[in-house]
Amino acid sequence: MEKDIGKLTKNDTTDIILRIDDFADKRGFTIREFVTSERYTGFTKSGVRILAKDWPKFKEMINSIEDSDMVGETPEEVPAEQATLDEAPAETPKEAPAAEKAPVEAAKEELPDY
Repeated sequence: MEKDIGKLTKNDTTDIILRIDDFADKRGFTIREFVTSERYTGFTKSGVRILAKDWPKFKEMINSIEDSDMVGETPEEVPAEQATLDEAPAETPKEAPAAEKAPVEAAKEELPDY
């Protein structure tokens, strides 16, 4: 049995699908990413599955969330001194210290030439 419950748009190529399905003969509620692109179209590994036996507890947890709990900062409310990911300078990978490189180089010299 597969019953689609709904779909949320994540970005241009990815939707989040909510559905009830059977997997390995066990019914559950699945929240999974669905990608549509030239290279691949289908479900990804990203997601979660709640077994039917855990559904009452999951539903209770979800229902305990108040709308006011979900009111948060929007990008406009971020303090001016705090950089967002779009504005943060990209970190350059740091090179390993010479002491860490030496054993690797020494190991290369000890290998026999076949």
